[in-house]
Amino acid sequence: MDGILNINKPRGRTSFSTVAMVRRLTGERRVGHAGTLDPEATGVLPICLGQGTRVVEFLVDTTKVYQAQIELGVATDTYDASGQITQRGDPSGISQEQLKSALASFCGLIQQKPPMYSAVKHQGKRLYQLARAGIQVERKSRPVRIYRLEFTDWQPPLAMIEVVCGKGTYIRSLAHDLGQVLGCGANLKNLTRLRCGIFDIKDAVSLTQFEDACHYGYWHHFIHPIDTVLLNWSAIIVNDDTERLIQNGRPLVLENSVSSQEIDDPQLDPVAGSSPKSCRAYSLDGYFLGVLRFNPESRQWQPEKVFR
Repeated sequence: MDGILNINKPRGRTSFSTVAMVRRLTGERRVGHAGTLDPEATGVLPICLGQGTRVVEFLVDTTKVYQAQIELGVATDTYDASGQITQRGDPSGISQEQLKSALASFCGLIQQKPPMYSAVKHQGKRLYQLARAGIQVERKSRPVRIYRLEFTDWQPPLAMIEVVCGKGTYIRSLAHDLGQVLGCGANLKNLTRLRCGIFDIKDAVSLTQFEDACHYGYWHHFIHPIDTVLLNWSAIIVNDDTERLIQNGRPLVLENSVSSQEIDDPQLDPVAGSSPKSCRAYSLDGYFLGVLRFNPESRQWQPEKVFR
């Protein structure tokens, strides 16, 4: 079975164990997730099966939408509610206007330092492995992009925000850094991923639902086709001769596909992640052939991933 599952991960389960459960229930050996969720986080976790694992990179690169509850006045070593308290402060004097102003400073392209309790590697070791061994290391800040940060509720000391961000963004780091800006400390109390690329929590399947579907034999009804991930990209239908070129990985010129102006000056959709520099190709019978990427030097389209 090739495709993608839109799973609503429950609290307390790791992304890895969720993948393992899907592998066990389906019998599919090639299974992987697209974007780790912390054990205490809930929400959309796309899980790719079979040849669907070959589009994981496109899902990872898409924009994510999160709902985050941040507790002011308490900072922890993990940057969330599961960690040891490292700082206490008094948030009673912080107004809603101060909070909004502080949040605004995190919009756009920012530098963010990953938490010590994260899967980022340092000299071949995961940071969380070093942290559990009591070893602290200096982490390099890296650029991440936050497209939108909306303040949605304020019940002191709890603030609710919605974040639209690019890949590699740690919402735990955002919560911690917000507490440092406000001077009182903060941690991420609750986190839900509302959207990952085109996959929305409204359409996500719980593990209980999926387990029942596997038991009664209709789980394949929850599988999204591989090209679902790319539906916001331009699409072309090719004749038999061009199909053979694509199958053989040969570069080609496509007439009336995407204009030169669009290619030279792409406008990315911050949520869908579409790009005129890539397109999906289909045969005359409607079969998804693969992903083509435009080479601006040769002005040709190069097959990047072929699925037939």
